Amino acid sequence: MDENHKILNELERLYKGGPFLSGRTPFERLIAVILSAQCTDAQVNKVTKELFKKYRTPKAFANADIKELEKLVYSTGFYRAKARYLKETSQIILDRFGGKVPDKMEDLLQLRGVARKVANIIMWEAHSKISGIPVDTHVKRVSYRLGLTQNTNPDKIEQDLINIYPEEKWPNVSYMLIEHGRAVCDARNPNCKNCTLTDTCPKTGVKFK
Repeated sequence: MDENHKILNELERLYKGGPFLSGRTPFERLIAVILSAQCTDAQVNKVTKELFKKYRTPKAFANADIKELEKLVYSTGFYRAKARYLKETSQIILDRFGGKVPDKMEDLLQLRGVARKVANIIMWEAHSKISGIPVDTHVKRVSYRLGLTQNTNPDKIEQDLINIYPEEKWPNVSYMLIEHGRAVCDARNPNCKNCTLTDTCPKTGVKFK
């Protein structure tokens, strides 16, 4: 077994994987993922718990008062842009996709606030379709430190991970790297001393052990 698959086996032993965001419907999951940009999952779940009491459908969000939306999503950061994304994306879903969250990558990328990372998440969490590996800041940092990639561009990192691991593992690869980043491989103070991957990890870019 090579080092990359040893890493995967250990991550699977340590973590159960995601998803981390709440949402009962594909549309609610989409809203939550858009709000998660540069915000903790815990805070997004707190916000959507109240948000979805008032707005639950594309029509409701499209017709929502922008100032009211801004107030409700304020604590997730970048609230003006996010509130605008929620309204504009909801209107696009109504106008182009019959009120349903699309299940094709090229269609999801037409939505406001949706880039490839978000689209990958929605493809899996909303439609159970594997389209790739979402790369956020945790995945970017941890995969680089573990030697799974030498790239810093998210699209290239995704391709490296895709080339290493079988397709059926892709959704959980992202979740588990995120969990390891939160629990052990911190951005500023990686806990290498207590990391069970220390024997296989080259600690790329880590300046201390």
